[in-house]
Formats: sequence, C-alpha cells, structure tokens
Amino acid sequence: MTVAVIDRNDVVLRGRLSAPAEVRSLPSGDALVTFRLVVRRPEPRVRGQSVDVLTCISYDRALQRRAAAWVAGDVVEVQGALQRRFWRTPSGTASVCEVNCLRGRKVLRASAG
Repeated sequence: MTVAVIDRNDVVLRGRLSAPAEVRSLPSGDALVTFRLVVRRPEPRVRGQSVDVLTCISYDRALQRRAAAWVAGDVVEVQGALQRRFWRTPSGTASVCEVNCLRGRKVLRASAG
C-alpha cells in the first residue's frame, strides 16, 4: 500500500466569520488571504470552550476575491487541508497550523441587527 492511499488530509468547515478577511503580501511576493472561522465543538462541555476559532488561509485568487466580500457574522463553508506554515523572524523560526482553503462559499449573510 502506498503512502498516497494511507494519508488523508481533508478539512471541511462551516462556521461564522469572526472578522473581515485580510489580504496581505508575503515576503515571497505571494498574496495570501487570511480569515478566522468560529465553529461549535461537536459535543459542547458543561464548562469550558464550546467553540473553536480556526485560522483559514488561501493562495487561490478566486477565493481571495470572494472572501474579500464576506463580512463578520457571515456563515461560510470552506474545504481544504490542515497545514503547518513556517517563516523566519528576527528571533528564529516561527510556525502556525491553519486550514489552507482550496474552495469556499458563503452560506448565509450576517443579519443587519
């Protein structure tokens, strides 16, 4: 059996956008959109966290354009893969785990309340 058959890294999230998406340029010159989704945990605990706030990114230009139109409170669904991204800082190497989104769509518009 090959590794390609064993390994699987598929993520599907549906959650509420916590703030507008931000597009920024990386030192490499690549454009990156980043946004955070608030998702409920499958089994909320009596005490403690009932939601997680997950960082999502995308290098896909079409998704970047769509995400730029999303507003805080919109419910969106994304598909992608979990990844760990590394970069250099003045104090050494830093990293973050995030969902690298290949697809995304708005499910519901935030209410005007």
